[in-house]
Amino acid sequence: MKHLLKMMDLTNGDITEILNLADQLKYEQKHGIAHKVLAGKTLGMIFEKASTRTRVSFEVGMYQLGGLPIFLSAGDLQIGRGEPVQDTARVLSRYLDGIMIRTYKQAEVDALAKNGTIPIINGLTDYAHPCQVLADLMTIREYKGALEGLKLCFIGDGNNMMNSLIVGGLKMKMEVAVACPAEYRPNPAVRDFAAAHPAFSMTTDPLDAARGADVLITDVWASMGEEGEAEKRRKAFRGYQINDEVLAAAKPDAMVQHCLPAHRGEEITAKAFEAHAKEIFDEAENRLHAQKAVLVKLLGNK
Repeated sequence: MKHLLKMMDLTNGDITEILNLADQLKYEQKHGIAHKVLAGKTLGMIFEKASTRTRVSFEVGMYQLGGLPIFLSAGDLQIGRGEPVQDTARVLSRYLDGIMIRTYKQAEVDALAKNGTIPIINGLTDYAHPCQVLADLMTIREYKGALEGLKLCFIGDGNNMMNSLIVGGLKMKMEVAVACPAEYRPNPAVRDFAAAHPAFSMTTDPLDAARGADVLITDVWASMGEEGEAEKRRKAFRGYQINDEVLAAAKPDAMVQHCLPAHRGEEITAKAFEAHAKEIFDEAENRLHAQKAVLVKLLGNK
């Protein structure tokens, strides 16, 4: 594992190692055991998309590991003024030990990895959100004890979250069911990957997807950069909501996950959100621990 670009690049073993290490680091932090294993290391954090959880969790995580996080907005870099990605990658590789980037195009993340000589971490693109999904899988495993054999249901947009959850869930031998409008299906490459797995199903009916689910997951109907489509999407996604009816279709002990921010009354009701708030905020906390595990694996001394 040289980079974290997308879930498709990880094996079942890779994901298991990250989750096990995340559990260990979380235990150590909760018990006051210092783990300054990245002392002297630097992480450049490039943000072309705004962030709450990604920025704070990576900054805090790098600090807790003894390293130095450096925040770099697009306006701070020449990449924001037209410098080719390949040149930015070659320069930053000589200063930093790793780069985390949160941007729009997956191609930009891939170009950094291709042209640089240091580990690249995808903090989010329009195609993939591997850091969030690792935190999701960590949280599900905490609550359920294991991942294999569980049914994961995602209701909503075929966006970066659906793409990454489909791949991550199937790689961890979960049953994965997704519900989305026909015009908002997941990426074709993800659909091709999923088609080879009999444990995958896709439907336009949220109740069908939720039936017998161990975990229900959703995300906003209009992601960052799609605000201009908000009204169109409200119409298209009406009914694609985690609510009492959907929860009743799932298992009685089904848990709920949401990557946040949540728009109560749209993709999830306020009642459903608050009833499962502990699970959702444990999930948010686990961004910190899962990302620390990724940082240790990629930037730590081999």
